[in-house]
Amino acid sequence: MSVLIVTSLGDIVVDLYADKCPLTCKNFLKLCKVKYYNGCLFHTVQKDFTAQTGDPTGTGAGGDSVYKFLYGDQARFFGDEIHLDLKHSKTGTVAMASAGENMNASQFYFTLRDDLDYLDGKHTVFGEIAEGLETLTRINEAYVDEKNRPFKNIRIKHTYILDDPFDDPSQLAELIPEASPEGKPKDEVEGEVRLEDDWVPMDEQLGTAELEEVLRAKEAHSSAVVLESIGDIPEAETKPPDNVLFVCKLNPVTEDEDLHTIFSRFGTVISADIIRD
Repeated sequence: MSVLIVTSLGDIVVDLYADKCPLTCKNFLKLCKVKYYNGCLFHTVQKDFTAQTGDPTGTGAGGDSVYKFLYGDQARFFGDEIHLDLKHSKTGTVAMASAGENMNASQFYFTLRDDLDYLDGKHTVFGEIAEGLETLTRINEAYVDEKNRPFKNIRIKHTYILDDPFDDPSQLAELIPEASPEGKPKDEVEGEVRLEDDWVPMDEQLGTAELEEVLRAKEAHSSAVVLESIGDIPEAETKPPDNVLFVCKLNPVTEDEDLHTIFSRFGTVISADIIRD
């Protein structure tokens, strides 16, 4: 019994303990089947501790079990399935992030290091990572704020069921979308500004030559703005006759590139010797 979880930082394959935790594993598998987790954030990443996800609101306070959708609001939560032989002994352990005793819904977490025995007996351990520990390492290395939320969003993109021993309830068919939804869940709450998971720095988007050209243009523009602000280049309100502009009597710090940046908006710039005071 296993599931492939595609995240914005890589893929993870989870093996489930369906024999020992049937209620929990059935909930997880059926939520995956209805694409409930698609777009969910890893909203809390505590370095070398746990990475938590599974809440469509992205707050850590939301989430519903599949039983709520099948049987109503009274079935939002389901009971613990805690076994003393299922421990948080190694990196990649998968367990329910319950809101309290017997209050499991959709949220779950991955352990980010070995021997987290502090969590034993408190949460239902229902699986472990079979493949993709390198993805978990990347999640663990993410930069986070004081609330342990990553500055750059990390999302579950898709979930694919590789093996499901549980029959689908008859009501489940109407919950399965025709196409897998992507992006942010509809009920995700807008909060503090974060870089989206597909954001890429400019130096990784452009080649070396293109990047140098962009940087030169930005530097020239910045220099030109400074020249205007200190009065080295008077602000012109009208376009000169003949659409040609001659420039002279400038401060020695003025560069040719700055001249073209400032004055080209008025017409053709003719280069000439600078008259120095």
